[in-house]
This record gives sequence, C-alpha cells and structure tokens, in this order.
Amino acid sequence: MTPPFPYLLLPAWWSTRNRARRRERGDLLRAALFGGIGLVVGTMIFALFFWLTWQLLDYAELADYLIRLGLSWLFLTFLSFLAFSALVTALSTFFLSEDLRLLLAAPLAVRRLFHARFLRTLGQSSWMVVAFVAPILLGVGLARCAPASFYVTALLTVVPFVMIPVAAGTLTTLFIVNVFPARRARDVLMLTGLLFAVVLMLLLRFLRPEQLLRVEALPDIAGFFAALQSPITPLLPSFWAGESLFAGLRGEVDWLHAGALWTTALGGLVLVRAAYERWHFVGFSKAQEARKARFTRLLMLDRWARVLPLSPVRRHLLVKDIKVFLRDTTQWSQLLVLLALALVYLYNFRALDLTRIPYMSQFVKNIYAFLNLGLASFVMAAVAVRFVFPAVSAEGAAFWIIRAAPISMRHFLWSKFWTGLLPIFILSEGLTIVANEFLGSETFLKVVAACGVVFMSFALVGLATGMGARYPRFSAESMTQVAASYGGVVFMILAVLFVLVMVLLLAWPSSIYLWYRFREVPLPPSQWVLIVVGFLAAGAFSFVTFWLSMRSGLRALEEMDRTPG
Repeated sequence: MTPPFPYLLLPAWWSTRNRARRRERGDLLRAALFGGIGLVVGTMIFALFFWLTWQLLDYAELADYLIRLGLSWLFLTFLSFLAFSALVTALSTFFLSEDLRLLLAAPLAVRRLFHARFLRTLGQSSWMVVAFVAPILLGVGLARCAPASFYVTALLTVVPFVMIPVAAGTLTTLFIVNVFPARRARDVLMLTGLLFAVVLMLLLRFLRPEQLLRVEALPDIAGFFAALQSPITPLLPSFWAGESLFAGLRGEVDWLHAGALWTTALGGLVLVRAAYERWHFVGFSKAQEARKARFTRLLMLDRWARVLPLSPVRRHLLVKDIKVFLRDTTQWSQLLVLLALALVYLYNFRALDLTRIPYMSQFVKNIYAFLNLGLASFVMAAVAVRFVFPAVSAEGAAFWIIRAAPISMRHFLWSKFWTGLLPIFILSEGLTIVANEFLGSETFLKVVAACGVVFMSFALVGLATGMGARYPRFSAESMTQVAASYGGVVFMILAVLFVLVMVLLLAWPSSIYLWYRFREVPLPPSQWVLIVVGFLAAGAFSFVTFWLSMRSGLRALEEMDRTPG
C-alpha cells in the first residue's frame, strides 16, 4: 500500500530530531534565550489585548463595534503578510529546495508531492502569524468570558484563513517562475517586499498617530474611525474571519462566513494543485539556471579600490568582500530596512516636543542625550552581529582558498575589521550627532557623545570580528544562522554589558560637570580630576575590549591555520 503524502515530511522531522539529539555547543543557551524572549513577548501580547478588551467592556455597544473592527483589521494585516510570505516560501519549497532533484526523479505521484510541498509551505509561512494570533485571541476570549466553543471556532477559523493567502501566493509563484528564473524572481520579490515594508513603516510614522492622544484632536476621532473602516470589505477573507470570531465571542455560529472561508480555502487548494500539475516542471527546469552577477563584474569597483591607500593584499580582500556582499540580495537589501529605521529614529527625536515642561526641558534634553547614546550603541551592536560577526563565516567552504593563499591570518582578519568599521561608524556617529542637534542638548554632551561613539565603534566592531573568528560556522546556509548561533548570542550579551558600562562611565563625569554648570559654580580641581579619570577609564575599557577581542580572534584563526584539513 502506498503511504500517504505526510510520509514525505518525515526527513525534515528526522533532521530536526537528530539535530536536537546532538546538542551542539550553545544549543541550550540559544533555546533558553530565544524561548524566554518568545514567552515574554507572547505574555505581553496577551496582557495588552486582555487589558484593552477589559477596558472596552464599560462602553457596551461601542465595545462591540471596536472589537469587530479590530478583528477585521487584525486579520487584514495578517492576510497581506501571509500572501507575501507564501510567495517567498513557495519559491524555496517548490523550486529551490535541495531535495527536489531526488524527489522529482523518484517514482512519486505528482499530487502526493504537491500535497507534501504545500503543507510544508503552509507551515513555514504561517507559523509566525499563528504564534501572534494565539495570545491575541486568548486574551480577547478570556476578557469577554467567551464560551469554550469560541476557542473551537478560533481554530476552525484560523486554519482556512491561513490556507487562502498561502494558496494565492503559491499560485502566483507558479506563474512568476514560468516568466522569470526562480532565483531572479526570489530577489525581485524580496526587494519588492522590503520596499513595501519601508514605505509602510515611514508612512505610519509620518502620520504621527500620537496626535490622537491630544485633547484638541478629539473632534477628529469620528473621522478617524470612518477612515479605519473604509479598507474593510465583505469580499476579503479577513472580514469573514473577523465576523466568524465575533460571532464565536457571543456564543453563536456564523455559518455563512465560516462556509465562505472553508469553501474558498478548499477551492484554492484544488486550483493550485491543477496549476502545479500543469506548470511546475517547466518552472523547475528554468530554476536550474545559474545566477548572473553583472553588477559585481564592473571594473569601476576595482578602479575605486586602487585609489585607497591600502596594501595589494588588503585591497584585493576588500574588493572580494564587497563583491560577495553585493551578490547576496539577502544581505544588502536589509540596508533598506536599516535606512528606514534610522529615518524613523531621527524623526522621533525631531517630533519630540519638550516645550510642555519649560522648567525642566534642558534637564530632560540632557537625559535624552544619554538615552540617544545608549540607543545608538545598541543599534551599533545589532548591525555588528548581523553584518560583522558573520564576516569570517561568509567565506564558507571557500575558506580553504584563504588558508592556501600567501595571505597571513592577520591581514585577513584586519580586512574584515576595517570593512565593517567604516559603515557602522558613519551610521552610529550620524545618528548620535543629528539626534542631539534635534534635541538641542548641551555642547559638552554633544562632544562627549560623539567621542564616545568613536571608541565604542572600535570596541564593538573589534568584538564582533574577533568573536566571529573564534566561533565560525562555515557550513551555515545563510548569515542569519551565523548571527543566531552560540557565538552570536554570546556576542550580543557581551555587547549589551559593554554598552551599559560605557554609558555609566561617560554619564558619571558628565553629570558632575552639568551639576556645577547648572548651579553656575566653578569646578574645583578635584572634580576636574574625577572627570578626566572617568573619561580615561571609558577610553581604556574600549581599547582593552577591542584589543583582546582582535587578539583572541587572530589566535583562533592561526590555530585553525596550523590544523591540517
């Protein structure tokens, strides 16, 4: 008897089980850290929606209207996210997965293979949405004292809801891949999605939703809710899901919208299966084309590198790193999101209105200046763990070329350091200076923050480079896996501790200076000594962190270079 199609999912399960049994170094730490973060985030989401729903109970009919509207908006947001996630995931599971060559050559029924691939796409693209929806619906249900049937309704609503956008995304992927090569289509879709996320992020921030909390904005609230209801249409699955869940909250069953969800989901599945049988093999054949790297073959990059005052070895290593970075769309495309976050970060300081507290505005500005220094430092650490820490691991299986070439490990490691230092320093220094200008902080604090970023840039980039060399993962499939590895987690812990210590070392002497300046009293020599000692301690701490990290990473590479194989 032929086993059912879930049998094709067993290799993925066996791989996960064996990976858990091996328990490589750092697995428990990483699982505890990310599991704890996930638990905290889930608890916060549950508490937030429980509190909001509980507060709305005092407003009777308005509460029902807002909950009904909120459920529709919630599922409308998830609908767009699921559709795009299914586009990218279907490209990998249906066309770019490594095991497809074996499966397509095996004596398997086409429909069995489709059902296994679709189920895998469904799980990979919707698990995050389900993880967010579960605490939200649990909080709303407990706050409204919903019956037990509500949770059954929630399960029977979420399942067909996630199937519909995943089916639509998979169907769109089948058509796209038959027009463009799969690898190029993935890059185009990723860039389009990132640009959409950047535009949406900037739009939401520039709308300044905090204005709704101001008393003078109350007359516009009715118009605000009318605008909120305009995108909601009865023709979308998000509306059907919201209506089904709202009926479940009241202990009723909305057969019309529940039936619409299930019939659309099953009909979409049948339609995608027919399209798969018709066009999949043609698209898979096109997906075997090699990647083209036209941009990275430009001679302009080599000409620009010749102008730099670098030795030939470091110049060629720099050009190589830049070309490898530009060839990976998943790497450089994230700079768009980083740029959008930087703009939102600066706009928050620009829109900060401290004139409402005129007697304490300067004091609050000084507090915000140190907050800005700390936040910019955390941004620096986050960028370093994503781009600098995986720099050594990015060599992958080609690291043997570096070991066999007449290049010392010192030149190799320092090239990674300088390649990562310049962009991170420019980003962090720019955020700090511009944000302090928007705040109108004291000139003394502007200078302290700017100088502090210089020392912290060297220390954090050196820490990321050294630890990346000490804990490499040359077999990782993506740089995201390297950043989330044991070494990446340890780096983030050390980086957070370093930032906290540095902010304290800089804040202590600065507070002494500002205290005497506020009282318009001259600083005694003993206090000047304390201020100088505090700043020197901060500089020495940065230098020691930088030097020991680079030294440790260089020693690890040299020991690896002496190891045969």
